[in-house]
Amino acid sequence: TMALAGVVAAAFTGSSLAASSRATVKTRHGVLGTFLVDGKGRTLYLFEKDKTKKSTCYDACATAWPPLLTSGRPRVGGKAKRRLLGTVKRTDGKTQVTYKGHPLYYFYGDKKAGDTTGEGLDGFGAEWYVLAPSGKKIEDD
Repeated sequence: TMALAGVVAAAFTGSSLAASSRATVKTRHGVLGTFLVDGKGRTLYLFEKDKTKKSTCYDACATAWPPLLTSGRPRVGGKAKRRLLGTVKRTDGKTQVTYKGHPLYYFYGDKKAGDTTGEGLDGFGAEWYVLAPSGKKIEDD
């Protein structure tokens, strides 16, 4: 299934998510409450293994959980707070968007805007959560 994950991630990180543009972080409301999404409404996650704003998710991890990349300063929308938005350089030199110090990621298993299939998953050494506009993780009880 890793080969499939690679194909899915390759399709997922195609032109629509290319880092040639400024990323947008905004909010949407769903079963989990109000949470962070990108400009196209795709859910964003934090990785509990990231103890600083530097990402610890590379290789197979970044295939399953592609980082939210940007060129230039990310935009903000909805209930997302500009002061919590930031960026960090990845080891490949690309710029990843952070929110309240958490590097942001997508989940390859989310097929459409608003999907939150990565919520609470334990993978690559820690758990993954959607974020509230406060920057805190939302735990699905």
